[in-house]
Amino acid sequence: MADLDATQDTKEYYLDIPQKSEAFYLKGSNALGWGMQNRLARIFNPETGRTVMLAFDHGYFQGATTGLERIDVNIMPLAPYADTLMLTRGILRSVVPPSMTQAIVMRASGGTSMLKELSNEEIAVDIEDSIRMNVAAMAVQVFIGGEHEKQSIINMTKLVDQGTRYGIPTLAVTAVGKEMVRDARYFRLATRICAELGAHYVKTYYVEKDFETVTASCPVPIVIAGGKKLPELDALKMAYNAIQQGAAGVDMGRNIFQSEAPVSMIQAVRAVVHQNETPEKAFELYKTLKAEA
Repeated sequence: MADLDATQDTKEYYLDIPQKSEAFYLKGSNALGWGMQNRLARIFNPETGRTVMLAFDHGYFQGATTGLERIDVNIMPLAPYADTLMLTRGILRSVVPPSMTQAIVMRASGGTSMLKELSNEEIAVDIEDSIRMNVAAMAVQVFIGGEHEKQSIINMTKLVDQGTRYGIPTLAVTAVGKEMVRDARYFRLATRICAELGAHYVKTYYVEKDFETVTASCPVPIVIAGGKKLPELDALKMAYNAIQQGAAGVDMGRNIFQSEAPVSMIQAVRAVVHQNETPEKAFELYKTLKAEA
């Protein structure tokens, strides 16, 4: 039976302290539901509002590309240093330990290989599987200017609708159409279309000229793609410049797992993103960690 003495009128209601109602810290996300915000908080560090995503979903159209021949050997040692892992459901089920606590962003679109027209994708993952896998977000490729531009946009909007029903965010990944120039004008167009049609955050490429206009004109967070392999210092400079110009993080793959010292490189990237370390100091950290390994 309940202890009736515990209900006596000696409780403290702190009448002089108003209940706090804090705004959510991510750009464009304050009106989202609790579950959606909680998942985004897994992806973006609440202390910095930024994320280091480790992308190794390349195999869904490239197969066993260099550095991804063995996910268990090449990638799993890097995972503890990432905030978020971007991967396919096949790799998640077959390789990633369920005990790992990093946020999962699962590739949800697919349908063609590098031997065919890449923009001819469809949604390739059922929303129920995303729920079963406890993902923090679903990623879909959007080919603005591509041959199948409309289909890729509809893929994204369908995923947004499905994800919103269950509180799962959608990451729109802007892929550059073959006839499009990689400049700020194109990326302003591509990222804005994705955000306008419901994407909760957007992955796009960094450009040296006017990238700040891309982040400023997009009403949701932007993370940059690492792109092709660069020398380590150049990759760190790209990450630093993107962050200083408004990006909310990086989603790097080849510039980490194809590095001479991948574990050292991801820690250097992390220093840039979360500690505002300069590229030069982060590169010194990389060399020190590499020498100690």
